[in-house]
Formats: sequence, structure tokens, C-alpha cells
Amino acid sequence: MIEELLPDPVVAVEAYGTDERDDAGLYSVDAGHAGLYPEEAGHAGLYPEEAALVAHAVPKRRREFTLVRACARRAMEKLGVPPQPLLPGERGAPRWPAGLTGSMTHCDGYCAAALVRAADLASLGIDAEPHGPLPEGVLESVSLPGERVRLRELAGQHPAVHWDRLLFSAKESVYKAWFPLTGKWLDFSEADIAIHVDPEGPPGGTLRAELLVPGPLVGGVRRGAFEGRWTVQGGLVATSVTVPHA
Repeated sequence: MIEELLPDPVVAVEAYGTDERDDAGLYSVDAGHAGLYPEEAGHAGLYPEEAALVAHAVPKRRREFTLVRACARRAMEKLGVPPQPLLPGERGAPRWPAGLTGSMTHCDGYCAAALVRAADLASLGIDAEPHGPLPEGVLESVSLPGERVRLRELAGQHPAVHWDRLLFSAKESVYKAWFPLTGKWLDFSEADIAIHVDPEGPPGGTLRAELLVPGPLVGGVRRGAFEGRWTVQGGLVATSVTVPHA
């Protein structure tokens, strides 16, 4: 799913699974997508320094933390980079190996990692969410008035899509692409996102985020907007944002 939203240089590895074990005691993982063996989803798949970070976490948190890193390490291998620990840096952003940049996401039943050589993209962000409405009151706290107007118009044209959840996911992807370039916080109110629908295929399309604060300098050029893509399928909504060098 997520690879459909990303340009060719990006390597995406994803895993579908549940939060429960089956009768054999193994996690349900779709190896066709992630290339992961079920036993790789276990807690033993973490490096010691990673395991220490979730030693006191609830089982669900440990499973997601482990599986998304298994996806990231498989992506490293595909790029010819030896697997290594992935530790959080400033504001929890992953500290990627030298020469790589990327993004990770996880929600109930789904994990994904997307990596690319830093020479091919300046930054990227991915996010996946359950395709359902946001809790009451959340939309007002994460959106601008103009965005809510556009969401109402989209809902009138395509009522099967939970546009509030899609906008939230897009904001997450924008932030994940923004932070590695700036090292600064970006508030929900500081990016105005317009969502466009593809005329064909499964529900999906493009998005454009106009930055309402000074954007990052990329290749000596101040970026005032980010571009991305979105899709809805398999009970999930997924978004991506990529920032080219030029």
C-alpha cells in the first residue's frame, strides 16, 4: 500500500498483522508485503539498547515498536546498508544511518517503514491510520477553518471517505518530512493542506501543504509548500510527503 505513494528511489517495507497471537503463539504478519518471518516480530528482534526503551511498555507498544523496526531494517538491507539499532533522537524522530533518510508509521494491524538514500531525496514522511472518524472535537484542534470548509465539500462528493482522518494523517506526514529539515516543531495550524482526488482507481489522490511559517532551505531554496499523495484501502488511510532536492 505505502509503496504506491512513493517515488521509485524509496524502498518501502510494510507488514500487516494483528495485536494478538494465533494458536501457535506467533504474530499474524503478511510476509508477502514485508518479507518478514513471524518470529521476527518477537521482542527478541530488538537490539539491547532498543529493548531497554520499551522494557516497561505495555505488550502492544512493544510489538509495534519491534515490528516497525524489523520493517526498517529490511529496508536498510534492500539499500545495501547493514541492519543496525534505530534509536529515537530529538522529539522522538528516528536517528537514521548516515546517508539515509526515512520515516516509520504504525497503527493497529499495520506497520511500515520507508527509506531512501539522502542523495535522492531531501526528506520524506509517511503515516497510516485506521480509516474511521476522528474522536469528537479533535478535528477542530488540528485543522484550519479553510481546511474544514474543503473537507465538507469533499464529504459531499465522496461520503465514503473519512476526510477528517485523512487530513490528520496528512498533517502527520507533513510534520515527519518537516522536522528533519528544520529541527523545529510545526503546529497543526502552521500548514494549510488541500486534498485532491484522483479521477480513477481506488480512493486516492494528491495533497499539497502550504507552509504558513518560513519553510526549510533545501538546496539553497526556501520551500513554501510540500507535496504528497494519499490512499484509502484495506480499512486504512495512508499518506506520504516527499521533499526533493530541487
